Amino acid sequence: MVDVSPIIHTRQPGKGSLRALDAANFFLADVRDGLGPYLAIYLLTTQHWAPQDIGIAMSVMGIATVATQTPAGALVDRTRYKRLFSVVASLLIASAALLTISFPTYGIILGGQAAMGVAAAWFTPAVAAITLGIVGPKKLDGRVGRNETFNHAGNVFAALLAGLIGYYLSPAGIFVLLAGMSLCSSLSVWSIKESDIDHQLARGCDDDDTASESADKPSGWRAILGNRSILFFALACVLFHFANAAMLPLLGQRLAKGIDAGSSSAYMSACIIVAQVVMIPVSYWAGRLAPSGRKRLLMIGFLVLPIRGVLYTMTSDPVLLVAIQILDGVGAGIFGVLSILVVSDLTRGSGLFNTTQGAIATAVGLGSSLSNAFAGSVVQRSSYNTAFLILAGIAVVAVGVLWAFVPETSTKST
Repeated sequence: MVDVSPIIHTRQPGKGSLRALDAANFFLADVRDGLGPYLAIYLLTTQHWAPQDIGIAMSVMGIATVATQTPAGALVDRTRYKRLFSVVASLLIASAALLTISFPTYGIILGGQAAMGVAAAWFTPAVAAITLGIVGPKKLDGRVGRNETFNHAGNVFAALLAGLIGYYLSPAGIFVLLAGMSLCSSLSVWSIKESDIDHQLARGCDDDDTASESADKPSGWRAILGNRSILFFALACVLFHFANAAMLPLLGQRLAKGIDAGSSSAYMSACIIVAQVVMIPVSYWAGRLAPSGRKRLLMIGFLVLPIRGVLYTMTSDPVLLVAIQILDGVGAGIFGVLSILVVSDLTRGSGLFNTTQGAIATAVGLGSSLSNAFAGSVVQRSSYNTAFLILAGIAVVAVGVLWAFVPETSTKST
């Protein structure tokens, strides 16, 4: 860890702010993802775009998010206007969603996707920072688990509602849903009392830190970049997501072989919903169990990924393939909670909690993007089973890096 001995104090935020934080996590679930998969359906069925143009539009948001994650994390560390910027980001996504269906020209849609990507990069570090600033490091474990629980519940709610709107009304209605959830998230964030947020704690400083400019000097960055534990944790995360990112798209392609488009879409929706439903209790319990030790929980989350990859090669039954997504819910649920807590542990006292989060998220995003291209080339030259097994092998390497080079970071477990 960073060489500091922090004094951990217990904060007593208002119940209204805690309830508002619950609501913000629920409504931000699909706001920060932009309901991306539904854009392809809308552009294909309603606007009749060519597949190549759809692919470009789909990639713009991801590129914009990856490009702005590190600056977004640095801005979260520096600013005291976290609520205001969060509201602006939510309104930007709502505006882009409505413009997409109101003026569906090539330039407007690509511009809207870029705006969504920039806004989406803000939310992950901002929510983590606001949470840390409200509850403090002592209660962060359970609170992050609760955040992720509400986030996954919001994902299930949005997926079900979007499916109903798209089926019974119109694909364009899904973007109205996104705008509505964006507005609700804005109201939720603004309902958090500013006085309940300690901005020094929110950036990973101690209560007694005077917030001098020294926390932002290059020496702080050197303390982070020179820390082997942080670098190896980042490497483990990149390998994990490189192995994980392509598995669901490959599964979707495999499910589509031999069955009609409607059935393959239904199975894909089932895969997403099954995983999200499993993430709800897993996230809650990960937060509850995290004080007893981070590493062993993370090992479970990492270990289910290679098992999942191997299991995909052992059956072609769509029902069983959907059932295997339970493991995705376990792995993602644990990772979503523990990754934030480990970064908080490793950067405590440095004032670079959110900057480090953003930098790791950038690396992970690049790894995820390369994963799909890599897996696609393997399938082109060999088979789906070969791709799943290679990805499972990479996941085993991620487990090895985590086990050998990343220490237990929770002081409560020692």
